[in-house]
Amino acid sequence: MKFTLDEIIKATDATIIKCTNKSGCFAVSTDTRTICIDDIYLPLKGEHFDGHNFVQQAIDNGARGFFTSKKRIKYQDAKIVLYVKDTLIAYLKLARYCREKLNPIVVAVTGSSGKTTTKEMIASVLETSYKTHKSPLNHNNEIGMCQTILSMPHETEVLILEMGMRGLKEIKLLSKYSLPDIAVIVNIGSAHIGRLKTVENIAKAKCEITTKLHPEGILFAQDSVLLRNANKYKGTTIYLSLKMPEFQMLKKTPEYSEFLFNQRKYILNVGGEHNIQDALYAICVGLKMGIQPDKIAQGLSEYRPIEQRWEVRDVGGYKIINDSYNANPESMKAALNTFLELYEGHKTVVLGDMGELGDNAVKYHKNIGKLLNKFTDITVLTVGQLAKNIAEVCEHNAVSFEDNKSAAKYIVENIPAGTLILFKASRSMKFEEIISEIEELKK
Repeated sequence: MKFTLDEIIKATDATIIKCTNKSGCFAVSTDTRTICIDDIYLPLKGEHFDGHNFVQQAIDNGARGFFTSKKRIKYQDAKIVLYVKDTLIAYLKLARYCREKLNPIVVAVTGSSGKTTTKEMIASVLETSYKTHKSPLNHNNEIGMCQTILSMPHETEVLILEMGMRGLKEIKLLSKYSLPDIAVIVNIGSAHIGRLKTVENIAKAKCEITTKLHPEGILFAQDSVLLRNANKYKGTTIYLSLKMPEFQMLKKTPEYSEFLFNQRKYILNVGGEHNIQDALYAICVGLKMGIQPDKIAQGLSEYRPIEQRWEVRDVGGYKIINDSYNANPESMKAALNTFLELYEGHKTVVLGDMGELGDNAVKYHKNIGKLLNKFTDITVLTVGQLAKNIAEVCEHNAVSFEDNKSAAKYIVENIPAGTLILFKASRSMKFEEIISEIEELKK
């Protein structure tokens, strides 16, 4: 979105240091690699970088001016220089100005796991009736949220924002500058427990999504004691679970679910009860938005898993389910239960490290190994130092590997063609390398 210079100054509370040409409208860019002629460059700071170091590059690439949080800085060849105390806060303020100017209905989604799937399901439902804009993948922090809001088309009627966090007060900040009308807390689990120490703190952090939730808005949340205790929102809250009397399972297969909710039938082209729980949020958001149940059902039936989230592929003669975009104890258990309960025949699971689990990381991994002991006719492969603890307590034929290449080589040499294989690990494990290596070895 483009703004006049007066709008930019008003939105960000900037002070003009230099201005020799304010005519026209401007986009604000944080990336010198994609900056366009006449953009205003906004340098952000991180742990290992400072965008101020690239101001000259931005000007050389055509930017008319730049923001700065440094009072002593060369003006370079810029025609506009704006001072703000904190460039990230200025970016957030500009995003909020854009959100308020276009004034879409804002749906905010968070959770320990499944928030991306839930966001995509909600979008699939709302797109049947509204002009919808949503967070792209990996855009669930402060910068990503700003980029999402500022790239919103003028005709957007509904804005769907995914909100992630690693610590307290992070979602509070996202809520403050996005002003949600509807909020969804998918679930509470142990993701990031290494930082937050307790699941109670995680619940508290997730409930920060209601900080600036409209007083007449609505919160949809997992029905759990943790969330009920942590939720301080004074508006309407509806807790959802598959144990609700309004829900009835009709049919489930590894890649298909059929169920009733409020006496209406819905079909989901993906298996797993955790995905059905996510679908309930999409249904309820759709109903809140006034969409007819038949349209909601249409939207859900059109949902397809995104890359590396229960992605089913044929690779090198194997049927592979790649669910390795991310992993925590809850999502790992949900994936394994779905895979091992619904699929028939001998199965192989390839499991990797789960990150950010703190001092109890070994215990969480061993608990996964104990879960596997409930099932029969499976082969267990692990990759990584933490995942080795899964194999140590697993009573099945379990083999551990130090790296992805070794795991791929073992699969090709020892696992029969036609075997069904599940891949599950934290994103940092880069399990797509195993799948690519299998393809190469099978050529």
